[in-house]
Amino acid sequence: MSETVHLEERIAHLTRVVEDLSDVVARQAQEIALLNRRVGLLLEQEAARLTDAQDGPPLADQRPPHW
Repeated sequence: MSETVHLEERIAHLTRVVEDLSDVVARQAQEIALLNRRVGLLLEQEAARLTDAQDGPPLADQRPPHW
C-alpha cells in the first residue's frame, strides 16, 4: 500500500470520527438545553410554592390536613 493511500485512509477515518463526535456534542447540547429548561421550571414552581406557603400561617402553626 502506498503512503498516499495510507494517509488518505487515515484522513477518511479521522473525518468520520470528527463527524461522529460532532453528532454526539450536538445531541448533548440539546439534552443540556432541555434539562436547563426543566430545572428552570422546577425552580419557578418551588419559588411559587414557597411564596404561597408564606402567605398563610407558619407551617408549624397549621393543623395537619387529617385534623
